[in-house]
Amino acid sequence: MLSDKELKDKMMTSKSWAVVGVTGNKEKYGYKIWKILMEHGYETYGVSPNYDELEGIRIYPSLKDLPVKPEVVDMVVAPKISINILEEAKELGINYIFFQPGTYNDEVVKKADELGLEYLLDDCVYATLKREK
Repeated sequence: MLSDKELKDKMMTSKSWAVVGVTGNKEKYGYKIWKILMEHGYETYGVSPNYDELEGIRIYPSLKDLPVKPEVVDMVVAPKISINILEEAKELGINYIFFQPGTYNDEVVKKADELGLEYLLDDCVYATLKREK
């Protein structure tokens, strides 16, 4: 089992990401994280059933609709949505989940453990990449 730092390093060197909960609201982290990942050269896919596209970029209704299997799923949704995304990620063979603050609870963490997923809690992709600018 990797330490949180090793796991984070592995995730941050993974080049393809799906941001679950992407939004067109530029004040929200669902937008900021999607945007900063792209700005840093990551192959980034937005996932939300609420949008067909944002800024001319296609947005997908679910992980299974993505054209490629991302290496990392970044959760920017409420725990009641996160818990369902975990099953989908596992079915697709995506093992790395980055939970943004507020996107998980004890039930979600238990489910991630049961599915054998590797995940990070209490960290933020946006803050991490912001520091690297």
